[in-house]
Amino acid sequence: MTFGARMLKTGLAVTLALYVVFWFNLSSPVIAAVAAIFAMQPSIYRSWRYLLDQLQTNTLGAVLAMAGGAIFSNEPIAVGLVCILVIMICIRLKMGETIGVTLVTVVAVMEASGQWEFALTRFTLILVGIVSAFVINIIVYPPKPRVQYENQTKKTFEQLSILLRTAISSEMKESVFRDQKRELEDKIKSIGDTYKMMEEDQKKLKRPKFSNSRQLVVYKQILRTLRKGYEVLDAIEQHYFQAPRPQEVNEEFDMHLEKLIKFHEHIMLKFEGKLKPNSREAEVFELENNSFQRSMLDRFAEQREGVLRLSIVAAEIYEYGHQLQRLNRLADHSDIPASSSHDK
Repeated sequence: MTFGARMLKTGLAVTLALYVVFWFNLSSPVIAAVAAIFAMQPSIYRSWRYLLDQLQTNTLGAVLAMAGGAIFSNEPIAVGLVCILVIMICIRLKMGETIGVTLVTVVAVMEASGQWEFALTRFTLILVGIVSAFVINIIVYPPKPRVQYENQTKKTFEQLSILLRTAISSEMKESVFRDQKRELEDKIKSIGDTYKMMEEDQKKLKRPKFSNSRQLVVYKQILRTLRKGYEVLDAIEQHYFQAPRPQEVNEEFDMHLEKLIKFHEHIMLKFEGKLKPNSREAEVFELENNSFQRSMLDRFAEQREGVLRLSIVAAEIYEYGHQLQRLNRLADHSDIPASSSHDK
């Protein structure tokens, strides 16, 4: 695990929460610190949503805990029953992420055995931790999912290109290939999570502009294209080498994959503002992608053995090319480069 902004901000949130507790001379500062740790979120929207949800569930948890403490005192079985009830309510309200801190509230308040002054202090400590995390998340290195997304997609494409270029020729060691492919899958999932954060920030925190909405369309297609490239790798691993084939087929697949990667590379450079639109390249690529699929279909019509496996791989490659064509159209008609200056 590498050191990142979220680690730093979590530490700062804990520090701020502890200072606030000391300034107001409150007891049990560890409760505020624990709340701050739980409350740190990866985006501004999620921080705001978490704050609102915690206010609701913690208020509810505190009320139930005070009632339980007044009736049953702080008996362990009573604490456990109230915790179960609170978990059920949080799940019912679809606020599962708030369960951890809410249970801290319940246990802390029930410790007071129904004494409302003591319970209010405990509840205040929880809010101090949550608000501290929210403030730090906005002020210190505020999350920039767009910049993070662009960095992730660039590194992921570089890894994808190496794997696709060596997939058919089998130049890479099998163990290394499997590890790299697994790592690539994790990176694409991480990009998907970052895209969701961008979508949430744009659609739920502020009124989206047309340019921002268009950029989301671009980002979504970039992600879809990377996923399709991974599916090509998966199809090659699952089907290609299990099918009997002449050497010339290996060369055809390998050459076409090289064309796909080169075209993908050019598209990414367009989004970075380094290459200008090239309609001729797009036309040639479309013809070559269609020609490859027709050539494979003709070959499969003549050959019976291993046809099904090879046809699966060919279809995935063709679809990857189709997604590249869609991405290229966005790159040629988009006046918003992927590396947006206003996000940096």
